[in-house]
Order: sequence, then C-alpha cells, then structure tokens
Amino acid sequence: MSGGGSDYRERVSRLGGGAVVWSRTVGAGPQRVLPDGCTDLIWIDGRLLVAGPDTHAHLTGGPAGTRAVGLRFAPGAGPAVLGVPACELRDQRVPLAALWPEAEVRGLAERAAGEQVGQVGRVLEAAALDRLRGAAPADPVVGEVVAGLSGGRSVAEVARTVGLGARQLHRRSLTAFGYGPKTLGRVLRLNRALELARGGVPFAEVAAVAGYADQAHLAREVRGLAGVPLGGLLGPA
Repeated sequence: MSGGGSDYRERVSRLGGGAVVWSRTVGAGPQRVLPDGCTDLIWIDGRLLVAGPDTHAHLTGGPAGTRAVGLRFAPGAGPAVLGVPACELRDQRVPLAALWPEAEVRGLAERAAGEQVGQVGRVLEAAALDRLRGAAPADPVVGEVVAGLSGGRSVAEVARTVGLGARQLHRRSLTAFGYGPKTLGRVLRLNRALELARGGVPFAEVAAVAGYADQAHLAREVRGLAGVPLGGLLGPA
C-alpha cells in the first residue's frame, strides 16, 4: 500500500523479507494510496485493520491529525501472517477481527494502546512474528515470481523459470499476491516508474527504463492504475 502524506515515515522491519513499518499523520483532505502488491496490518486511532493488495489507487482520509501506524508485508508475504489468501483481501479494507480470533485482536489492541505511538510498530511486529511461528512455509516460487516480473520478464518467461504452467502460476499468484502475474507485473512496473520519475528522470527515459512501449503507454498505465497523470504523483501526496 504505497502512500505518503503529512509526516510520513518508514523503516525496515525486523521481520525481514522486505517488510517495513510506516507511520503517518492524516492531513486535510483525502490521500491517494497507490497499488504496490503489498498487504498492510494497520493501527489507526486505536483500531486494527488490514489493507489488502490494490488493483487501483485507493483514497483514504480521516480527521486531520489522526495517527496511523502500519506493518507492510512485501508482495506474497501477507497470507502467512494474516491466515487468508491474498485474493480474499484484494481492494479491501477489513477489520483485523474479521480474520483473527476476537480475543487475540483485543489483546493486540490493548498492547498497542499501552504504548507511545512510536512504539506501536514494534507491537505489530511482535504479533506478526508470533503468527509466523505457527504458519505454513511460504510458497517457494514467490520470490522468483516477484524478481522476474520486477526485472521486466514476461509472464510466460516467469512461468518457465519457476517450472509452472500458466494456469498454475495464475492460481498460485492469486493466493500469494491477490491477483494474477500480469496485474502484479503492471503494479511493480508502475512503482519502478514512480521511483525513477521521483529521482528526476525525464518521462521518456522513465518509459524506456521501466519497460513501457513508449511514453504514451506509460501515461495510459499510470492513469489506469493511479487515477491521475504521472506528473500529479510527483508533488506532495
């Protein structure tokens, strides 16, 4: 769930595997959260919820000054902690109590409430680590799929690399990432393009380096996934 906003910060999580802990203060007006293939466990104003993998930009908001802290799992890593296939959470924001036992969620909320906001991330990490100790092993192809698609390989090439047929890859991608490999590739490419553009790379060069056919293709994909032109994403969120 890529998103910024007023006072947005993040750090590498001790869970490893690409997880990060983030925090932000809700500003005035809606904030645009971009698809990134990730799943988030979020504490916001005393509530615990889960943000599933998005296929399009999600506008979020709340009273100005509200504090939010999240634990963002890398693509494919959320199901092991949350206990449900990622496709069940696609484009959803659901209470954590809909996924975990009520007593467990209540205890987690109480522990978070007893900490300063700056320490809530550690409470979420501890809960995730406890969950991982009893979780089934992650799908072994997840890392290769993400690496291949991030590197610009086609879905067919990735399927051959991991030794799966197209249908098998699609089915396992739905479980791990929330959507098929084609959509995941589009989302990962969008985030690569944004990284380049935010670094000052000209849009035409962004298109070439990120793997778009041309600048017009880049523009269509950004608007389709983010809902606004690329230039509109480069200012304050």
